[in-house]
Amino acid sequence: MSGSDSPATGRNAAAPDRPARADARRNRDRLLAAAREAFAATPDTVPLDAIARAAGVGIGTLYRHFPTREALVEALYAAELDEVVSGAPALLAELEPSAALRAWMTRYAEFFKIKRGMSDTLRAGWASGSIATPATRERITAAIAEMLRSGAEAGSLRSDVDPDDVTMMLLGVFLSTTAIDSPERVGPLLDLLVDALRPAQGPNDR
Repeated sequence: MSGSDSPATGRNAAAPDRPARADARRNRDRLLAAAREAFAATPDTVPLDAIARAAGVGIGTLYRHFPTREALVEALYAAELDEVVSGAPALLAELEPSAALRAWMTRYAEFFKIKRGMSDTLRAGWASGSIATPATRERITAAIAEMLRSGAEAGSLRSDVDPDDVTMMLLGVFLSTTAIDSPERVGPLLDLLVDALRPAQGPNDR
């Protein structure tokens, strides 16, 4: 048998699988996007078949990608956390530091809302060890520190603020507005927080 008649190997052997792999990636992305919307919409448990329907795939496809609810929640949580953290340098590249911080806070608020919809599964998974415990607070605080540092260098944010204090204040905003079911107050409270992080103006600066 000539070389041209031999079974395909290496790169050529993988070529027929590429469309299937691309379809699988698209389905996975659609499932994560549907789960994100579902968990953001309600703090109650969302049926997995509803997520599959919203993604336009069958429940079997969901289970091929995420064999358990915990697997889906863990993947979505990790993806959202990565996006929030990576958003800090991206926003700093586009906006003045205090504006970047304010925009980032809005994205963090969205993450908190999605996390609330996954909270029961996350707590159970972290307690049992079926879901890895991420360094969420450390990564969030590091992102805040980066923006505070840029703002201090630019003169638009105070240089004497502990980033962990800002993390705590943000959690206070999110938890308190959730407790009284007042999501419309999140924005004004975040505006107030950013204003408090600006350098004090002297009488000649007013």
